[in-house]
Amino acid sequence: MTAQRVWITGEFTRTLDDRYRVAIPPPLAEPLTKGQYHCVLVKERAGCLSLWNKEEWDRLFQDRMKLIEHRLGLGDLDRRIAQVQSLGRLLSTRYREVELAGKNRLLIPEGFREFLGAEPGGEVILVGAAVCVEIWKPEAWLQYLSRRMAGFNKLFAELG
Repeated sequence: MTAQRVWITGEFTRTLDDRYRVAIPPPLAEPLTKGQYHCVLVKERAGCLSLWNKEEWDRLFQDRMKLIEHRLGLGDLDRRIAQVQSLGRLLSTRYREVELAGKNRLLIPEGFREFLGAEPGGEVILVGAAVCVEIWKPEAWLQYLSRRMAGFNKLFAELG
């Protein structure tokens, strides 16, 4: 029997403190952490970071890497070395293991702060994205919503 997946949903506005920490509210943190405080922070798109359960991220990441390594071993990617190098560069900066401190506070590390583009004392929007928690710069979140919300019913029907 497979474990039931808990969908992470909800939208919360929070303020970054002067040390780039943000408190993740319990409705988002609890299904994400599952009793442990190690997570993986990922650069998604300009103005957006995602926070994953470490075990879930590791499983998805390792599955994908095994496929790529297999294709490399077969020589399938020999003519795509520039793409492999690009992937390596992006992997070098894309994600980092982080730990939630007391009260589910996340310290956003250097390199991720600049990518998010939010400043201490500024607001961020925390969004449950079904399998992870996203941290958005408010302007980026509003742009994303304005482009995507009209397609909600179609997406819901396609996935359902």
